[in-house]
Amino acid sequence: MRIHNAFTLGLFGGLGVLVAIAIGAAINQLAVILTYVGAALFIALGLDPVVSWLERRDVPRWLAILLTLVAVIGAFAGLVFALVPVLVTQTSKLITQVSDWANSLTFSDFIANVQSLIPKEILDVDATIGAAVNALLDPKNIAGIGGGVLTAGVNIASGAFGGLIVLILTLYFVSSMRQLKRGMYSLVPVSRRERFIEISEQVTESVGRYVVGQVSLALCNGVLSFVYLSIIGAAYPVLFAFVAFLFSLVPLVGTISGSVVIVVLQLMFNPESISTVIAAAIWYLIYMQVEAYVLSPNIMNRAVKVPGVLVVIGALAGGTLLGILGALVAIPVTASILIIVKQVFIPRQEAH
Repeated sequence: MRIHNAFTLGLFGGLGVLVAIAIGAAINQLAVILTYVGAALFIALGLDPVVSWLERRDVPRWLAILLTLVAVIGAFAGLVFALVPVLVTQTSKLITQVSDWANSLTFSDFIANVQSLIPKEILDVDATIGAAVNALLDPKNIAGIGGGVLTAGVNIASGAFGGLIVLILTLYFVSSMRQLKRGMYSLVPVSRRERFIEISEQVTESVGRYVVGQVSLALCNGVLSFVYLSIIGAAYPVLFAFVAFLFSLVPLVGTISGSVVIVVLQLMFNPESISTVIAAAIWYLIYMQVEAYVLSPNIMNRAVKVPGVLVVIGALAGGTLLGILGALVAIPVTASILIIVKQVFIPRQEAH
């Protein structure tokens, strides 16, 4: 349809802009739900290789799915009932130790020590602290602090609810992965379907292997941290092993960030045993080298083959756009783009 009238052309253009804005607003409103769906699909693709591995050993697909789901639910339940009580106990001890450490300090001595470092003409520490206390006692600020605490509580509850939603969606995606793929493939024209299926299978397999590899690295760090911290008599070994596991799930910077956090906290809460802190620091320095040059190449190179510079760029871009979740999915997404470029774009360029 050709539009010769300038007004009509402008009207249709304006309607197109409004539709685009409406679609963008709808996506923004659904951002949380889309994040839940993306996280669940990401985890499901990580579990799909386990199902396929069982199928290759003559296990019926329904039984392979059932065994995988039972293993996931059992691991989650075991984590809750076995690890959480220990974490709560050690966390409460840690909080108590921080409180006792803070109470052992004399506030007036603290102010005097700080003031001795800063000339009173530049900053009157006592007057500044008094002004800060008066500001905190202001009714308006108290209301703001109360609102912040309420918001934090709501965010925690929302996070727990979101985790439950992700778990339910993951179970659904794992059980219906083959049907989902079949439905997606049916939308592609028959002339291109075979090629599309081949590339899609490579992409999903790459994502699944990456999830398995990253979790394997995190488990390795967590288990070895618990064993070593227990041997050297470090404070709260279960808690800090869990911290090491969580940080190691984040690619590139996760292991080094978790190691620094653990060593600093050991120094804060176990200052009388400097040898333990030094032993922990040496351990993590050695472990980071082993992970970088032995574990990660042997585990991750079998999962995704992505040049190092693209790994860094992808992780930075993903973290900037979607935070931690973006950093987690950045590497498999980058690997998927590389597969598409190699399988589709480069052959087309060579054909011309």
